[in-house]
Amino acid sequence: MSNETSTASMAQRPITWRDYFELTKPKVVALMLLTVVIGMLVAEPGLPGLGVVFFGNLGIALLSGSAAVINHVVDHEVDQRMARTRRRPVATGRVSTPDALGFSVSLGLAGMIVLIWQVNMLTAWLTLASLVGYAVIYTLFLKRATPQNIVIGGLAGAMPPLLGWTAVTGTVDPNALLLVLIIFAWTPPHFWALAIHRKEEYAQTDIPMLPVTHGNRFTELHILLYTLMMIAASLMPVATGMSGMIYLVGATLLGLRFLQYSVRLWRGDDRRVALATFKYSITYLMLLFVFLLVDHFVRF
Repeated sequence: MSNETSTASMAQRPITWRDYFELTKPKVVALMLLTVVIGMLVAEPGLPGLGVVFFGNLGIALLSGSAAVINHVVDHEVDQRMARTRRRPVATGRVSTPDALGFSVSLGLAGMIVLIWQVNMLTAWLTLASLVGYAVIYTLFLKRATPQNIVIGGLAGAMPPLLGWTAVTGTVDPNALLLVLIIFAWTPPHFWALAIHRKEEYAQTDIPMLPVTHGNRFTELHILLYTLMMIAASLMPVATGMSGMIYLVGATLLGLRFLQYSVRLWRGDDRRVALATFKYSITYLMLLFVFLLVDHFVRF
């Protein structure tokens, strides 16, 4: 069956709740919520209240899902031309643009109500700012304007641990900003590795991803440099006294493994290594924050 026939058949099948659930990018939101929860748990010596954990994550998840839906709408024409995304609900026409936008607005309003009502105003407005940064500034403008799109737009995606922190404390703490810095430095090597693997598809969609505009070699060097920056940032919680030996050992081992992937990619220019680097980057971030959490509770 051809891609066009497959897409047409998917567009004709009845809409289900799974189509709307897919619009929220649940896997991405799940990884983000992991960093939110850990931001909550390490914000103070003791355990936060169950109410703030539940409602904080609910509100942040709803707003994040709202931003993801807008991403589907804005990128639906691009998604139609990429193998990885051509079966998305808006790209196939299973969910119309007006219906998707209505769903996004509903999620966003619900998320803001939950955060303002049950958490605090600071977290609500910071989460909304992240939504605007990702769904509007990055997706609508930066993604199509500059090969540095993921670097500039990465700040919005780096906010979750700060949101978790502010949900518990109601303040912006320097240690919370360190967690933002780690994810900010992690984002370029994570995403550029995928961009190398999907270079031809990005070229066909006229999106100026770095491998398309500057070539693989240039991108691989920048992946290596950003990996070094990320490792340095990941060790800063130890330097500030936020974390101790358990985190130091875990962050060092995870960082060295990431560096090994980056060096292999830079030396070999292999799409398979690029994909392996992308997959490891997800594991890296998850385990890094787990080590942060374990270290926090062992010390206290």
